[in-house]
Amino acid sequence: MSDQHTHQSFETRAIHAGNTADPLTGAVVPPIYQVSTYKQDGVGGLRGGYEYSRSANPTRTALEENLAALEGGRRGLAFASGLAAEDCLLRTLLVPGDHVVIPNDAYGGTFRLFAKVVERWGVDFSVANTSDVESVRGAINDRTKLIWVETPSNPLLGITDIEAVAGVARQAGVKLVVDNTFASPYLQQPLSLGADVVVHSLTKYMGGHSDVVGGALVTADAELGEELAYHQNAMGAVAGPFDSWIVLRGIKTLAVRMDRHSENAGKIVEMLTQHPKVTQVLYPGLPEHPGHEVAAKQMRSFGGMISFRVQGGEEAAVEVCNRAQLFTLGESLGGVESLIEHPGRMTHASVAGSALEVPADLVRLSVGIENVDDLLADLRQALG
Repeated sequence: MSDQHTHQSFETRAIHAGNTADPLTGAVVPPIYQVSTYKQDGVGGLRGGYEYSRSANPTRTALEENLAALEGGRRGLAFASGLAAEDCLLRTLLVPGDHVVIPNDAYGGTFRLFAKVVERWGVDFSVANTSDVESVRGAINDRTKLIWVETPSNPLLGITDIEAVAGVARQAGVKLVVDNTFASPYLQQPLSLGADVVVHSLTKYMGGHSDVVGGALVTADAELGEELAYHQNAMGAVAGPFDSWIVLRGIKTLAVRMDRHSENAGKIVEMLTQHPKVTQVLYPGLPEHPGHEVAAKQMRSFGGMISFRVQGGEEAAVEVCNRAQLFTLGESLGGVESLIEHPGRMTHASVAGSALEVPADLVRLSVGIENVDDLLADLRQALG
């Protein structure tokens, strides 16, 4: 992170970090350098270190500097998707024979990467309830190199005490990775709590408008950042310049959007907890949520993601999704528009039959920034 932005507030960093005025024209928005290669001033005479856009691109550099500033890290790296970022991280840190501790509640694509891809080249994993520090400690063995955490988790909104698990990781001599997608760096800063690497799907709250796919890694350790950058270039799944520009634009309004997402979610949770057809509401802002105190300690507010369970089982949950009108039935999350989905049949179908299988009567909401009264009316009619 540039010293220039170290003491600035989050909102200021979101708008200005990495966003240097164009030296040629003075344009206040970084240009889209839609280019593959760069003229050299003699062999090896690179202008600004740029030679080929897989290795580095000025628009992507702007985004990567911004990401590092927002997470309080030394190095940020942008990828073609969140899973591309995860793949680069795992292949940088692990070799055949290593072991990883993963959460019992995680994004289905992350589980699929471990269970169907990474395991095939000799890395195995154990599942732990990362909300329980002793469960994490008990899952570590002499081959463990990595502890993987999502908090809040997807889709059950579990909360992990990052600082406590970071202590376990340090004691065991392993690295802690935190997927910060649900919170965004506005609501939570895992590196400041002891995490080694932060993972993001930039597709979600960072982009914020459901118009881009991207991923990111941020680390506080400069040496690890160099290792990740080497593998990013060697494997090549980088964020393109236009996608980088779109994410940079989205990040500028991240703070105000997250405030509205959280505000709307709080009002929807209040309604859902009183609805006769809702059997359980999963939201860390609820005092009865088992992770509420930890979330209140490590998060600015509780975010825009809600899951709830309904009477009538799986078919009733699917019907709620189908009846929604303003809430769009679709996968993904974190956009300005509200989304509804059935995790068991959609985003988490890949975990069916595993320790990460989700309840069949579960509905997940990504609460947008529309007028909350309209959102409440739509949910009431969908619930019947």
